[in-house]
Amino acid sequence: MFRLDVNRDDTQEMRMSVVHALQDLMKENDKVVALEADLGGASGWTNIQKTNPDRFINVGIAEANMVGVAAGLSATGFVPFIHTFGPFATRRVFDQVYLSGAYAYNTINIYGSDPGFTAGPNGGTHTTWEDVALMRTIPNAVVCDAADDVQMDWIIKEFAKLEGIHYVRGNRKGVKNLYAKDSTFTLGKANILREGDDVLLLSAGQLVSEALQAANELASEGIDVEVMDMFTIKPLDVDAILKHSQGKKHIVVFENHSITGGLGSAVAEVVAEKAMAIPLTRVGVHELFGQVGSQDFLQKEFGLTKEDIKQKIKELTIV
Repeated sequence: MFRLDVNRDDTQEMRMSVVHALQDLMKENDKVVALEADLGGASGWTNIQKTNPDRFINVGIAEANMVGVAAGLSATGFVPFIHTFGPFATRRVFDQVYLSGAYAYNTINIYGSDPGFTAGPNGGTHTTWEDVALMRTIPNAVVCDAADDVQMDWIIKEFAKLEGIHYVRGNRKGVKNLYAKDSTFTLGKANILREGDDVLLLSAGQLVSEALQAANELASEGIDVEVMDMFTIKPLDVDAILKHSQGKKHIVVFENHSITGGLGSAVAEVVAEKAMAIPLTRVGVHELFGQVGSQDFLQKEFGLTKEDIKQKIKELTIV
């Protein structure tokens, strides 16, 4: 079960949450291995190299080769976790993940860091608005977007129990606290963070905190918003969408991703296939590439702030 705790004082950077989760797993399972593409300093995985040098491999700036090595390790009984920036963990190596990984029935656990606007000053080449869209197309893959360090820790440890292709995206740095330290989750099941009667607001990743803050502030203006953390984008919790949209005036999806192929598209597929008589609005990125800037600047530039989602919901409910 999960509990909200936005004021806890034991937060850690998302990358260190991954590091500590992997170090814990390595104590329990001698088959867990970590592979990096020359980003050990950026990811903090050099800490794994220090504590578990025999189970850390830096393949260099050769992401496709990293996936191939991971596939080989899986085929020989190991449980590989790999990391690089989001676009290099998905777009650049898609064929290798699809064929050497999924098609060959190998297990590869992938952490794609700094998605969307969180790429910051690394700019457009390091920005991925399409990683979720790509990974959703892989048969039987699991695709997650971690909201905070607690959820990231849980996801990494849960992936280690499964076979197949598993992808989690998340900022490397610190994000706003959301969940209490002892929270647990269920893959494929959404979390209802706030109940409401007017609008169903779905989000994933670090924008969930923005969505929850926006909903709490809109309540004072007479707009009652229900907030759903759809941290597992595939498999999608269709039952939760059907149940919690009942009686609502609108469904809104808020994501740090292109509106094409991401969480919004996944929800739209449900709305269409189930012939749901409810309007849907996707709030994300429209036909744009990334650019250079601070995370705060880029979040505003791409219209992904708390104020942006508040304004959109007000426009929808007034109409």
